[in-house]
Amino acid sequence: MISSETVNDYLARLAARQPTPGGGAAAALHAAQGAALVAMVARYTTGEKYAEHAGLVARITNSADHHRTEALRLADADEHGFQGVIDSYKLPSDTPELKTAKKAAIDAALVQAAQTPAQLIKLAGEIVDLATELFEAANPNVISDVAAAADAARAAATTARINIDINLVAIKDDATRTRLAGQTDGLEEKVVLAADTLSRRVRERILA
Repeated sequence: MISSETVNDYLARLAARQPTPGGGAAAALHAAQGAALVAMVARYTTGEKYAEHAGLVARITNSADHHRTEALRLADADEHGFQGVIDSYKLPSDTPELKTAKKAAIDAALVQAAQTPAQLIKLAGEIVDLATELFEAANPNVISDVAAAADAARAAATTARINIDINLVAIKDDATRTRLAGQTDGLEEKVVLAADTLSRRVRERILA
């Protein structure tokens, strides 16, 4: 499992000539890093100096920790889901019945594989929202990490979107494609806009 292996071992598997892990897992780890950075900034925004923000900071810390765990779960889920797609393509198709069954299995696996990046885009948006909430109260000594968190979440969302698209292209049923696309259409653009806005605000605050 990605969530329990070393960074070096994960990167070695990512670099290997093998189908999993791939871009989907990498996207989930972008989100995990974004959430972790939000949590880190929140933990530096504590003590008497930040007492008036204690409730906000505590809530953001708990949420960011939860999102980090969820992102790691999605990294493992993405690897598992794509393996399901690979396995479905290996099914026999020697008879008309087997060919029909194989097509159904492939479509089902592709639909399932598209669910993880869809969840990831939503999670990335929530991470950017947390970072945005924290911005005004954040310890100025680590304010650059608020932008880093937003940038990591943006990468998660845009990478997840392309993974959804490649799965949708392979699905033959038009109604299924339309339904799946409708779950996330426009969401990654909102994440990108929010992340870009927050990064700009951080730079302006640093350079003011």
